[in-house]
Amino acid sequence: MPNLKSIRDRIQSVKNTKKITEAMRLVAAAKVRRAQEQVTAARPFADRLVQVLYGLQSRLKFEEANLPLLRQREVKTVGLLVISGDRGLCGGYNASIIKRAELRVKELQAEGKEVRLTVVGRKATQYFQRRDYDIDATYVGLEQVPTAAEASQISDKLLSLFLSDSVDRVELVYTKFVSLISSKPVVQTLLPLDIQGLEATDDEIFRLIVRDGDFTVEREKVQSSVEQLPQDMLFEQDPVQILDALLPLYLTNQILRSLQESAASELAARMTAMNNASENASSLITTLTLSYNKARQAAITQELLEVVAGASALN
Repeated sequence: MPNLKSIRDRIQSVKNTKKITEAMRLVAAAKVRRAQEQVTAARPFADRLVQVLYGLQSRLKFEEANLPLLRQREVKTVGLLVISGDRGLCGGYNASIIKRAELRVKELQAEGKEVRLTVVGRKATQYFQRRDYDIDATYVGLEQVPTAAEASQISDKLLSLFLSDSVDRVELVYTKFVSLISSKPVVQTLLPLDIQGLEATDDEIFRLIVRDGDFTVEREKVQSSVEQLPQDMLFEQDPVQILDALLPLYLTNQILRSLQESAASELAARMTAMNNASENASSLITTLTLSYNKARQAAITQELLEVVAGASALN
């Protein structure tokens, strides 16, 4: 017969665990909202930066601008920037990005290229260090809501590697945010920069809202503000010099955007994982309560039978 006290203790333990997972889900939701506010606040600067680059593109041909960040060269060594998380309890988020990065490393090595890693996040750092990968730099303990200063620090490191010819191309592996239950590891080339195709396109803003007591993501179409600069606008400096100054800012903005998408993906994965854990805890509590009631009823029945048997023996 199951021990009633052990079942009660287990039910209480599962209830305590459920409180923790529910609290973690709500904390992740609050951080997702902070990340949304940060993305919205940074949007005007990003739009203005792209608008200026788009205007410069109309004034000169980028392929004719002899700038180091635009120069294509023979690729012998590839620098791979991998963005993961510092914490666990977020489902398969870290495992999927590490798996995609490892696959990309094998693809590049199969092409005869050397690969050097720059890793963001404790999980990927520990994974690749244990396997003796060639790592140039690691960044751990970053803010869960990424900042421009952190993106600038990573950008400076990648620029130094590229400009010193330590790497001939820089690629980025990060998690693209799709929805609360979906994210996608993607590979993107960062350096050399390709600023072609800056024509105005529609974009989307994701907002986390509560509907009928549940968290959901609402998409809002946003018309890009990228437009041609006035034709009579005069540049005090040579457009090539302006371009040379703006390209590092553009790179930093690209890295910041990838950090924000990765953070949103991680938080959404943690929300989903903690929500599933809470639901599983509720289901387990129901099962344990049923087992407890059955065991308690069996104990009562056994006691009644003993009382009846004792009374019969006395008669």
